[in-house]
Formats: sequence, C-alpha cells, structure tokens
Amino acid sequence: MNPELKAYPLSGKATFSAAVRAGPFLYVSGMTAWGENRRIIGDDLASQARFIYEKLGHVLKEAGATFADVIETTEYVTTLEGYDQTALIRREVFGDGPFPAATGVQVSALVREGALIEISAVAWLGNRAI
Repeated sequence: MNPELKAYPLSGKATFSAAVRAGPFLYVSGMTAWGENRRIIGDDLASQARFIYEKLGHVLKEAGATFADVIETTEYVTTLEGYDQTALIRREVFGDGPFPAATGVQVSALVREGALIEISAVAWLGNRAI
C-alpha cells in the first residue's frame, strides 16, 4: 500500500478495510447492521441505521476522528418504508449541524441478507498525523 495511505483493517478474512486514510481524507467503507453475532441487528431502517452509526463512530474514533469531521455520507436503502426515521437518527448523530453532504439511493438488494440500509462516509482530517 502507498506509504501516504493508512488502512484500518477489519478482523477476520475481509478483503477490504473498514476505512482508508488518504491524505486529509478518511474513506469509510459501506456498513450494514451486521453484528458480531454474524447476523443483521434490527428489522427496520431506524434500528439498523442506529446500529450502523454506532459502528461508524467506532471506526472514526480509531482513526482519530469524530462525527464532526464527517463531510459526506451515502445511504443505500432497499425500502423507503421508515426512511424518514433515518433523518431523526442523523440529527442525533450530527447534532445541530452543520450536517454532512448526503446522498440516498434506493436499491433492489444489498449483499447481506436482511440488510435494509448500508451507509458509507467520508471524513476530513486535515493535517492530523497519520
């Protein structure tokens, strides 16, 4: 890997990293509500989104970042039922703003069976040391 990059690997046999730092940016891979029990946590968009943002918070912390550093999120959803609830969760996570740029995309399916939402993010870390 390029010495100007730093990967935050996942445990196990994953063939991708949870996040990769490239210069001042941290690119966080898409996350579903896949739990340590190897099952999807939650059966609706809101509960899955909440769990994903908890996981995202751990990845950000490991990289020396916080939700205040997030400049963009992308949400892929398989249903629009309850999608309005994800906005409430974003308000819990990002507070009163400023909010990151966001894109929402409805898809026919996600790779993990039972996953209703997948969220990826980009954070700006500026000149913080790698």
